Amino acid sequence: MRLEDPVLTACWHPAALARDVTDRPYPVTVLGEKLVLFRSGSGVHALKDLCIHRGVPLSLGKVDRGELVCAYHGWRYDGGGACVCIPSLPPRQPIPSKARAEAYRCREEGGFVWVCLGEAEPERLPLQGKVDPALIPVWMGPYPVQAAAPRVVENFLDVSHLMFVHEGLLGDSRHAEINDYGVHRREDALFTDEIVVYQPDPDGRGVGVESRYVYEIFGPTCVKLVKRSSGSDEEFHLFLIVLPETATACTAFMLQLRNYSPNVPEQVFIDFQNTLLAQDKVIVEAQKPELLPLDLQAELHLRSDRVAIAYRRMLREQGMTIGTE
Repeated sequence: MRLEDPVLTACWHPAALARDVTDRPYPVTVLGEKLVLFRSGSGVHALKDLCIHRGVPLSLGKVDRGELVCAYHGWRYDGGGACVCIPSLPPRQPIPSKARAEAYRCREEGGFVWVCLGEAEPERLPLQGKVDPALIPVWMGPYPVQAAAPRVVENFLDVSHLMFVHEGLLGDSRHAEINDYGVHRREDALFTDEIVVYQPDPDGRGVGVESRYVYEIFGPTCVKLVKRSSGSDEEFHLFLIVLPETATACTAFMLQLRNYSPNVPEQVFIDFQNTLLAQDKVIVEAQKPELLPLDLQAELHLRSDRVAIAYRRMLREQGMTIGTE
């Protein structure tokens, strides 16, 4: 069942890594709506994953000559959802005008395939103008998580969990104190002051450093971490973009960018991030309540939680309902 949300319905969502959408149907769920992605010579497309004829998922079929072919009776759909061939019809009989699948806005950019369910197409994709092309990119995901999307985003923004959930890697429980910091608004984004964290092994290279974190919030499901090491020119960016599937389930994607270790295979960084995500999943999938409370009186907050507080206030001001309470 499709979920309606005044904020998320109008957003572009990361439906897949672009490299995963090939010449075969790719099923996804966006806000409760089951879709199928496919690629043709004209680009990527997103249709409702349902053949209008007998209700079979189109994702069970195949892509042939740029058209999506239903596995049940061979009906063929183009990228706009129109049925262009019904094999059982006599040659001169026209295809009924109702023979079409619902199509959704779909674009490929920045290594992702994006989908928007809303009628008014947003002008800008979430990462547009925010990715430094001079840095080395690594795309990561998909990471299915049985938790509400806002819970996953807030966990990413929670610096004080690094010393415990990721101890020995991103933090040390003997150095758990968080310096005072502020959260500011710049145009349509929120960003923090620098937060200093001692990290024993922040990227899998086995070298302890004092890192300086800056978090940026671009929207309800798109956030970024910029990390710089003290006494070094190394710079690390990490985007988290989350696809809300239902109120309590989502898929996370990440884009990492860096200006160091150009010869290290990208799988090293992917494996390290996989380890971190597995640790985070244990926590966010167990959190109660499952939906993120937007009433700031519902949970206890500290000064170190300022970025999470700012995120919750933003969601409340925007009127977001899916994944919140």
